[in-house]
Amino acid sequence: MSRFTSAASELAEQGWTIINDFLSSQAVFALFNEAQQLWDTGHYKNAGIGRGSEYTVREDVRNDHIFWLNEQTPTDAQVRYWEVIEQLQLELNRELFLSLDSFEAHYAVYPPGAFYLKHTDRFTDSDERLISSTLYLNPDWDIKYGGQLRLYTAEECVDVLPMAGTCVLFRSDIFFHEVRPATQLRFSLTGWFRRRSLRVI
Repeated sequence: MSRFTSAASELAEQGWTIINDFLSSQAVFALFNEAQQLWDTGHYKNAGIGRGSEYTVREDVRNDHIFWLNEQTPTDAQVRYWEVIEQLQLELNRELFLSLDSFEAHYAVYPPGAFYLKHTDRFTDSDERLISSTLYLNPDWDIKYGGQLRLYTAEECVDVLPMAGTCVLFRSDIFFHEVRPATQLRFSLTGWFRRRSLRVI
């Protein structure tokens, strides 16, 4: 049994799960430092909604900033992250028969007051994204700072504090969620496990 077996079971049963201590504190802190350095040097871009010709920046819907990672050229800070993501993908495929074959990810930063309104992560014209993943990076995050991920489940709303090392997984196609405003600069690493499209062209 791997360290992700119970998470896979929860994902199968309820469609979402929380993994504490997804990476070591040292690995999380290295990612946090990298994300903050990229922010300080102006490497992020305004996040938008949609894709391709439909992509547009809508600050009334979301006003965070993003920086995409390249799995083929990982930095020293990213190497361990990609290794664990690969382990998790293998476990999800073995336990849930999802046929996941790729993963895409970006850093996201929410300045104080920034938000992302209620939405799902799957595009209307695409079915590749199956499982959403968010790893939180800020050390010593306090509940008074806000910035919760609010996940809308069938029974209730689940609020997840962005505590460093916490990773949230949920079904990309069915779970509405939002990012609540925070009073501090908030860093995370957001990604999506993908499959080949089942759509007939």
